Amino acid sequence: NSLGRLLALDFGKVRTGIAVTDEMQIIASGLTTVETKDLLTFLKDYIAKEKVDKIIVGEPKQMNNTASESEVLIVPFLVKLKTIFPNMPVEREDERFTSKLAFKTMIDSGLNKKQRKNKALVDEISATIILQSYLNRN
Repeated sequence: NSLGRLLALDFGKVRTGIAVTDEMQIIASGLTTVETKDLLTFLKDYIAKEKVDKIIVGEPKQMNNTASESEVLIVPFLVKLKTIFPNMPVEREDERFTSKLAFKTMIDSGLNKKQRKNKALVDEISATIILQSYLNRN
């Protein structure tokens, strides 16, 4: 009865970064970035192949704690997610600082300027940070 992976999404209007844990749910690592229009298809394929225990979706808030405009796009997605995976637990993780952190992580790990402009990579790292902060809290 091994654990399944935790999967985190940095949901965006155009692209969504995806990160997963190992089966022990200890280490978060970037998986990929997909076009948001293909996200549900990607998740169906992935979850068919891999055991996933929970999906963590970044919760973009503004500094004053109110929902950001991206939340308007996330809510309908969450409804679809529940329809497709009715038994999948979904949790939210505050992601206010993730893009800044993602950028700092990229610089710290020595990525060059061209790689830092790679938005898909930023999204994937952001998803990893969302997942890591979730793991740190739980």
